[in-house]
Amino acid sequence: MEKAAHPRSARPRDARPGSTRRRIDRRRSDRSRRAVGLLGVLGALLALMLAGAGPASAHATLDSTDPAQNSVVATAPQAVTLTFSETVSLSSDSVRVLDPDGRPVDTGNPAHADGKGDTARVGLNSGLANGTYTVAWRAVSEDSHPVGGAFTFSIGAPSDTSVSTTALQGAEADTVVAALYGTGRTVAYAAFALLAGVAAFVLVCWPAGAARRPVQRLLMTGWTALLVSTVAVLMLRGPYERGTGVGQALDLSLVRATLDERIGTALAARLLLLAAAGIFLSLLVGQLGQPPKPAPAAPAAPAAPATPAEDEDTDAEAAELHALEQRAAERPQREARLGLGVAGLVLSVALSATWVGADHASVGIQVWLALPLGILHLIAMALWLGGLASLLVALREGVGAEVVDRFSKVAFGSVAVLAATGIYQSWRGLGGWGALTGTEYGKLLLVKSGCVVVMLGVAWTSRSWLARLRSAPAEAAEVERAEVPEPVAAAVRSEDPVRQAQLERQRAAAASAGRERGLTPTRAGLRRSVLVEALVAVAVLVVTTMLTNSPPGRVAGEVRAAGTTSGAGSGAAAPASPRTEPGRTVELKLPYDTKGRTPNAKGTATVTLNPAATGPNEVALALDGTDGKPVDVPEVQLAFTLPDRDLGPLPVALTPKGTGRWSGTAQLPLAGTWVVSVQIRSSDIDQTTPTQQFKIG
Repeated sequence: MEKAAHPRSARPRDARPGSTRRRIDRRRSDRSRRAVGLLGVLGALLALMLAGAGPASAHATLDSTDPAQNSVVATAPQAVTLTFSETVSLSSDSVRVLDPDGRPVDTGNPAHADGKGDTARVGLNSGLANGTYTVAWRAVSEDSHPVGGAFTFSIGAPSDTSVSTTALQGAEADTVVAALYGTGRTVAYAAFALLAGVAAFVLVCWPAGAARRPVQRLLMTGWTALLVSTVAVLMLRGPYERGTGVGQALDLSLVRATLDERIGTALAARLLLLAAAGIFLSLLVGQLGQPPKPAPAAPAAPAAPATPAEDEDTDAEAAELHALEQRAAERPQREARLGLGVAGLVLSVALSATWVGADHASVGIQVWLALPLGILHLIAMALWLGGLASLLVALREGVGAEVVDRFSKVAFGSVAVLAATGIYQSWRGLGGWGALTGTEYGKLLLVKSGCVVVMLGVAWTSRSWLARLRSAPAEAAEVERAEVPEPVAAAVRSEDPVRQAQLERQRAAAASAGRERGLTPTRAGLRRSVLVEALVAVAVLVVTTMLTNSPPGRVAGEVRAAGTTSGAGSGAAAPASPRTEPGRTVELKLPYDTKGRTPNAKGTATVTLNPAATGPNEVALALDGTDGKPVDVPEVQLAFTLPDRDLGPLPVALTPKGTGRWSGTAQLPLAGTWVVSVQIRSSDIDQTTPTQQFKIG
C-alpha cells in the first residue's frame, strides 16, 4: 500500500501563508507610496502656484466716484458718475440719488458715461439745495454677480439726513429669494452631474443598463431637474439682482432684462440645449435599450463521418465563421455607441459652457485658459458623481465586477482631471496663502477640499470592496435577471384575512426577489461604500455653489488693501485715514482727474498740515501733474469738514506761492476725523473734488 503524501508536501510553494500575506502587504505598500507621492506632487504644485500668484479681478469693485464720497462741493453737480474696476451691467434703477429727506432727485435711467462699460452715470435735477445727499448704487459685474453699496456727498455744507447709508450698503438679496436662487443653482449642478454622468456610465461601462427601468428613471430625473432648476434660476435672477421679493419672479420685464445679460443668454442657451438633450436621451434608450439580438448559433456537426484532419479543418472554419457572424451582429451597437458618445460629449461641453461662460472663469486673468479648464472640471465632476449614482443602481441590479472595473478606471481619470483643474482654479481664485483663512472664498475652498479628501478616502474603501468582489468568482459574475413565478392562488382573493396577508407578503417578496438576488454580502458592502461617497458628493455640490457666489480671495484682498470708508458701499475703496501726532507735520496725497484733455487735468494734490493739531495750522497745497512737475489751474479751493460734529466746510484762504503752489492757515477747533477736500478746475468745464480723511488728536 502506497504511503499517503504528507499534507504539507501537497501545498504549492506560493500558497504558503506567509508568502500570500507578504504579497498582499507589498501591494498595499506600493499603492500607499503611489498615493502619498501623488498627493505630495499636487501639494508642491499648489504651493508653487500660490507663491507666484499675481493680481487679478472678478467681482466688480467701485474705484472712484464724482462727486467723491464724503466730499463737499460748492455748487450742485449736474450728474453723479461711478467708475468700477470692470465692465458692469446696469438697470433702470442701478443708481439712485436721495436728498436729505429721502426724496429721489435723480433723473433715472443711468447709463455708461461716454460709452465706457466700467462706468455708470445718472443725471440730477436742477436747483438742488445745500445739504447731504445719498447715492445708492447696484450693478451686475462681468462674472454675473450683483454688487452694490452707498455713499454720501454734500452741497455747500453737510447736513442731517434721514437716509441711512448702512441700510443701503451691500448687494444683499431678499432672504427668501437668495435661498431659492442658491437652491436652484445647487439643483442645476446636481442635475447636470446626474444627466451627463449616467449617460456616460451607460455608454462606457454598462450599455445593457439602458434597458433597465431604474437607469431610465435616473436619466429622466436629471433632465427634468435641470430643466426646472434652469427656469427657476431665470425667473429668480431679476429679484435676486435688485433685492426685491419673490413676488417679482413672474415680472416679465425683469425676465426680459435678465435675458439681455450674459447670464440670461447662458440660461436661454441651456434651455435650447436641453431640448437637444431630450432627443439624445430618446436615441440612447432606443438604440441601446433594445433586447440584444441572439448570437448566431454554432454550426451543427457534419452528418457523415470524416477523418480527424477534416474534422479539425471544419471546426476551425466554423469557429472563424461564427466569430465573424458574432462581430457583425455586434457592429450596429458599437457604431451606435460611438455616435451617441460623440453627440453626448458635444452636448456635455456645450452645457458646461453655460456655467463657465457666465461665472468666475469668464473674467480675470488667463480667461483663454480658465474657460476650457472650467469645462473640463465640470465634465470630470459629472463623470465621477453621476457615475456613483449609476453604480448604486447597477449594483442593485446585480452587475458583474467587469462593469465596476470599467467605472473604477473612469473615476480615477476623473479624479486626476479634477485635481489638476482644481489646483489651477484655486491658484487663480485665491492669489496667496493668506486668502485661505482670511477670506470667505478661502474658507469655503478649505471646506470643499476637506469633503473631497473624505470622498477619496471612501473611494479607497470602495476599491478594497471591489478587490474582494474580484476574488470571489461566484459573486463577480453578473446576476441574471430571473422571473419569479406568481405564488400559488395569489390571483384568487381569499376571504380569510390571515391567508390574504400571507398572499400579500408573497407578492411583495416576488416583486423584490429579482433585485435582492444581486445583493450578496460583498456587493452590499460595496454599495454602502458608494452610497456614503455619493452623500459626501452632495455636500461638495452645495459648497461649490457657495463658492461661485463668493468673491474670489484675490478680489477680497484687493478691496482690503485699498481700504474702505464707513460711507462706501460694497467694494467702494478709499484711501486710509492717517493718524496725526500733535506738533508734527502731516502730508496728505489726493490723486485727481477732472476728465479733461489739458495737461493739468490729471495729477496729485498734496496737502501739508503743520503742526497737525487743534487750533491754527499752516497749510501748504501743491499740484503736480502725472510727470511730477508743478501744474497751474484756473481755480482751486481748499476746505476742511468734521462730519461727526456737523462742522464745516471751513474754507482756507490760499495765497499763491508759484506755479502749482499755495499756502494758507486753517483753523481746526476740535479733535476728530476730519475730511480735507480740494476742488480743482482744470478748464472752463472740467472739475473734480478729491477728498481724504485724517485724524486730529
